[in-house]
Amino acid sequence: MFIQISISTNPLFKSVIEKKIVFLIVFLLITFCAFSQNKKITLNTTDTLPSPYATKSAMNFSHVIGWKNGNTPKAPDGFNVTKYAEKFENPRWMYVAANGDVLVAESNSNHTLLEKIGGWILGASKANNLKHSVDRITLLRDTNNDGVPDLRTTFLTKLNQPFGMLVIGNWLYVANIDAVVRFHYQAGQTVITEKGEKILSLPGGRPRHWTRNLIANADNTKIYVAVGSNSNVGEKGIKNEVRRADIIEINPDGSGERIYASGLRNPVGMGWAPGTQTLWVAVNERDELGDDLVPDYLTSVKEGGFYGWPYSYFGQHEDPRVKEKRPDLVAKAIIPDLSLGSHTASLGLAFYTQKSFPIKYQNGAFIAQHGSWNRKLLAGYRVVFVPFKNGKPNGEPEDFLTGFMVDAQKKVYGRPVGVTVIPDGSMLVTDDINNIIWRVSSVSK
Repeated sequence: MFIQISISTNPLFKSVIEKKIVFLIVFLLITFCAFSQNKKITLNTTDTLPSPYATKSAMNFSHVIGWKNGNTPKAPDGFNVTKYAEKFENPRWMYVAANGDVLVAESNSNHTLLEKIGGWILGASKANNLKHSVDRITLLRDTNNDGVPDLRTTFLTKLNQPFGMLVIGNWLYVANIDAVVRFHYQAGQTVITEKGEKILSLPGGRPRHWTRNLIANADNTKIYVAVGSNSNVGEKGIKNEVRRADIIEINPDGSGERIYASGLRNPVGMGWAPGTQTLWVAVNERDELGDDLVPDYLTSVKEGGFYGWPYSYFGQHEDPRVKEKRPDLVAKAIIPDLSLGSHTASLGLAFYTQKSFPIKYQNGAFIAQHGSWNRKLLAGYRVVFVPFKNGKPNGEPEDFLTGFMVDAQKKVYGRPVGVTVIPDGSMLVTDDINNIIWRVSSVSK
């Protein structure tokens, strides 16, 4: 995702400021949105956060070198990591149907020529796929249960930056950047060719955060739509953030829209804590306040709750850059449950509800961290595990799937995005820039 870069606040551009063409490119440039982490991830960090600008806001795009010579991500002892599928075009998100079919949304930010040139100048092209979004969903099916899909079809096309997917009854729901659409669907179907029905318009355009995710409640009577903000901290005006930075609740036919929770800068992965009726979400927080601000987080979602953006973060920490003050909202901003580290780009979220992983992982949460650009030393680029007990976090996040990072200065092998659990108990993780889905399975049952 691209963001606008100000020449006056970035030393990177000082040497070229007199060159008019570069000035124009940089002035219009919107760079990618990915984030980094605190040196130590902790619970309840609200009283230990550094002051804004304690360190300079850094620009350090990773350089993805890809997986070579049989290298794979690394899981703890007792697990096996294998390549589940490859040769996609930016696989961002996954959804597992009731029959075990894995639907893969292949989509991306769309960039102008100037943005692509700017991405090349800044090095963002080595961290992100700058190709135009292919806007399709691919179906994968493992018919013989050997851990490798043997049926692969182009399931659905003619979409608009699709991301979240959901099946309720005989309907498949897809969240495009600008709408939720639904299609007639039968279990086992391998291709959809009919035109979908738009049930909900969403704010589209060219926002800072383009992904829209979907999840239903237990009895499928409500659908929740996660929509990210249009900007970093409301710099485009609060009037341009209507129905953004929210989780929206609707009925399955698109009626009954209401804001379920707000002030969530970029809510992406969602899941229900096992054994509860509590929705949890992974949220990307704001940039350009320094290396260790502001932590991304995992939080329970309170109905009607406000989580601070853009006026404050982690409760009542006011953002000094926001011009339109709302002390009334700051006063009621909810403190998130768990810090995931600043700028880690924590995206994917999956609760482990199967039995093949060791008991310590059962009912806990896995979170994929896409990795930083706004931090001097890289952070994220891994999947972390958060233990849960009685429906709440029961400890700090711990590394689970690592080995993506070569060094903290620049180089990485890949970037994890989506995470899901399939019926055989294994876990799938998308690596979008490498067009791979990894499978993590337990070897000790």
